[in-house]
Amino acid sequence: MATAIIDGISTRYEVHGSGPALLMYAPGGFDATIEKWTNMGIYAKIKPLENLAKHFTCIAFDRRECGLSGGRVERVTYAHFVRQGIGLLDHLKVEKAHLIGGCMGVSPVAQFAVMHPERVDKMILYWPVGGAKYRLSSHMRFAEHLGYAQRDGLAAVVKLAREGKKAFGADPRGGPWASVLQHDDAFAEHYAKLDIERYKNIVAGFARTMFDRDTAPGPEAEDMLCCDVPAYIVPGNDASHATSAARYLHECLPKSEYWDVQPAAQTEEATIPRLVEFLQRA
Repeated sequence: MATAIIDGISTRYEVHGSGPALLMYAPGGFDATIEKWTNMGIYAKIKPLENLAKHFTCIAFDRRECGLSGGRVERVTYAHFVRQGIGLLDHLKVEKAHLIGGCMGVSPVAQFAVMHPERVDKMILYWPVGGAKYRLSSHMRFAEHLGYAQRDGLAAVVKLAREGKKAFGADPRGGPWASVLQHDDAFAEHYAKLDIERYKNIVAGFARTMFDRDTAPGPEAEDMLCCDVPAYIVPGNDASHATSAARYLHECLPKSEYWDVQPAAQTEEATIPRLVEFLQRA
């Protein structure tokens, strides 16, 4: 395991393969870890990390607040996730890279392309999160955490997270910093002493900023409409990955291609050659 300190926060990362750089924003919601590329849902089926590493230098990492990466109690935005990715590329001395995002990782990839198009070659947006059901469930998760923190206190949140060993998505009571609380003693000690009223405002802003629409969250439509980074979009079709979210991104990104295929047909044999061909295209 390798780590880099980016913006004062530890980032766990791995580098696989050789060839042009491919920065990988993991799927998994608030448990976006390197392992999700191989053991979660559609990604276990198509094996993107294993297959893409045959053609590219794959840079996989635990997103901040996830896995063994660190975090900081603040109103986190997608721009913060972009900052982590930029910092990791700088750490590895990579000037320009392809990007791939899966699930919730799509939003920071799109934000990255809007904010720093000069650092992005092409991007793959795989199963973008979004849709009305996704917004509602996301806000409910944050509300459950805030209710628990208000009722039992932040010291109880620390105890729950460290004993339960569950990420925010698996047990919302532990909150968006649950994973950091589990492995960082100094962070946990500091967290338990935070002012609860200030903390509630930070978390409420976190949720509102992250999940502010009934389609794919992330950059504003007007900014994407001005983005010239080529994109390849692969849709999901469930309560967290509404097909409408993928269609929305295709509508907003002028240089995007949309693979109109249902998840059942997204086999390893059908999918990987398409992704490789798109990234290798002149």
